[in-house]
Amino acid sequence: MIMAIQIEKGISEELLLSFDYNTEYIRKVKTIKNRKWNPQKKCWIISNNKESIDQIIKVFDVTEIIDNTGLIVVSESNKKSEKIWEKDIIKTLNDVLKLNGYSSKTRKAYIGHIKRFIDYYEENPSKFNKNDINRYLLYLLENQGHSHSYVNQAISAIKFLYKDVFKRHNIIIDVPRPKKEDKLPEVLSQQEIIKVLNAVENIKHRAILFLIYSAGLRVGEVVRLKVSDIDGDRMLIHIVQGKGRKDRYSVLSEVALEELRTYVRKYKPDYWLFPGVEAGRFLTERSVQKVFENARIKAAIKKKVSVHSLRHSFATHLLEGGVDLRYIQELLGHQSSKTTEIYTHVTEKSIKNIASPLDRIMGKTKDKGI
Repeated sequence: MIMAIQIEKGISEELLLSFDYNTEYIRKVKTIKNRKWNPQKKCWIISNNKESIDQIIKVFDVTEIIDNTGLIVVSESNKKSEKIWEKDIIKTLNDVLKLNGYSSKTRKAYIGHIKRFIDYYEENPSKFNKNDINRYLLYLLENQGHSHSYVNQAISAIKFLYKDVFKRHNIIIDVPRPKKEDKLPEVLSQQEIIKVLNAVENIKHRAILFLIYSAGLRVGEVVRLKVSDIDGDRMLIHIVQGKGRKDRYSVLSEVALEELRTYVRKYKPDYWLFPGVEAGRFLTERSVQKVFENARIKAAIKKKVSVHSLRHSFATHLLEGGVDLRYIQELLGHQSSKTTEIYTHVTEKSIKNIASPLDRIMGKTKDKGI
């Protein structure tokens, strides 16, 4: 927890100085002249004059002060400590995220959001109020043009900072979340899947893309597969600590297994199924994304798809094949069935046989292709 000293204006010529119990702060405040403790208000009362204000700035780090009076003027020399408090905040944030069991990917995302939040104001965020937070969120939406899902993640990071690091619960209670856009996933047809997979010649790259599509894996899951996670006898893939820190199993395709065996015979992986360039490390997610993008271009696929579209396509094609939505939810590792239900909106099975009224009244039959 990062401590903060709150300064308010009291009645008459008084300043009210309060903070959570801290022996070092108590020692410092006792060096200020004419201070006195008010047990009813649980704060220190200090004279509101230049001498007292100068003493406050002298004994306390200005980055620890939340000034609600506008009287604390920070000198240029004090501003130089900016990077010190920023590093302190980021380190504490990372530590608390770890203690709360957040994944390395989520920690990285949250830390990135908080760094951008700090850079926007170039001030210690422990001093901010709800209006400061809302102003930043509007900036992300209106000036930066970020999606609502991006802003929602920024809100989650900021709420965690104030609730779990600064212990300022009240400041984030009414922060609104923008309504999430209803966007349908981009899905490749079965013919397009074949084109993409056939466009890859590298044995290792083929094995990776075959596994992603055949089992509906996330890119972060496929690169973290270990050799021991492939169960050729039961034809299952064990995904260890996937999204949400959950283990699950997915299907192991016979075709994908053949590709995998070809790869293993040549590369002989030991621990990580797909090791990276650096010894002892798995392949980076970015490398897999580039593999897919190169394959998409070579296959002349014009759709705006990414490697994650293979997972969307897996779910959609299962649904079109008559697999129950509950089983698809289990294979994908979705916590809520509502997340899986989105694929009912993109399946061809539900809409491809519906004739447009225009075709019906004009006597036209449905023609596939453009």
